[in-house]
Amino acid sequence: MMLSVVTGWKPIVKAVHELGCLFVVQLWHMGRAAHSSFLPPGNSIVAPSPIAINGATFGSAEGMYGASGVKVPYELPKELTLEEIDALVEDYVKCAKFAKEAGFDGIEIHSGNGYLLDNFLQSSTNHRTDSYGGSPENRIFFLTRILDAVTAVYPSTSVGVRLSPNGIYNDMGSDDNYETFSYYIKVIGQKNLAFLDVMDGLAFGFHNKGAPLTIDVIRKEFGKNPLVCNCGYTRDSAEKVLAAGDADAVMFGRPFISNPDLPYRFAHDLPLAADDHSTWFSHEAKGYSDFPKHDGTV
Repeated sequence: MMLSVVTGWKPIVKAVHELGCLFVVQLWHMGRAAHSSFLPPGNSIVAPSPIAINGATFGSAEGMYGASGVKVPYELPKELTLEEIDALVEDYVKCAKFAKEAGFDGIEIHSGNGYLLDNFLQSSTNHRTDSYGGSPENRIFFLTRILDAVTAVYPSTSVGVRLSPNGIYNDMGSDDNYETFSYYIKVIGQKNLAFLDVMDGLAFGFHNKGAPLTIDVIRKEFGKNPLVCNCGYTRDSAEKVLAAGDADAVMFGRPFISNPDLPYRFAHDLPLAADDHSTWFSHEAKGYSDFPKHDGTV
């Protein structure tokens, strides 16, 4: 966030606080999932290792989020140097400071979905031979450095982490995910964080490389630390997880777009409005922020 963005966020954060809610912002680096056409001239997309995503994406020439429907191949990312990793740690600290200035109550470090930090965590995308690659202890080093650095800005109990050990989004999935993410969860559990946000659900697809890391197993590894799960849950499946004590909360994202009154619908057993996938990344209100509340009738 630049200072102008901080200024823009301040009234939004204030409005959320006036409704009696807390507000956490997610800090996110796209890594190899980005495209250089969005970057200033002379800049490259980066990753722990020069391994490209299989497939295609939208470049800026085709319009943000593919307004023209034309895709371009993903690019080969540049391998980050040690000095560049150091600089990125400082960038996370700067963003944490901007978030605090804007008034956010906490931050979440996005380490899932095939973005930069997830690329470091997974053996399929991290082929480094230095202190950031090889063993699980080395592959999580970048993330733990960031966590230790941003807790100089926010207390650790105001910092969360997102992981996605089962997903295939952005061409992810490694043969050792079950074992390594079990270890990562234990390490994160020692950080006294606000929460761990795990996309344990398989709604984005499953890599089928070993068994999925389910929320009950994650709970055993994470202990009594605050744990949030998500990705494809229904009201009933969420209630089962909470009743079993396997998570402290279940997160819903996509259903809120088409159901702005989602808690009301859950509480009153009302049907959910269908998603309109074509408008999820729209810059317009239609199909994104104009779904009506339920009228209360069945």
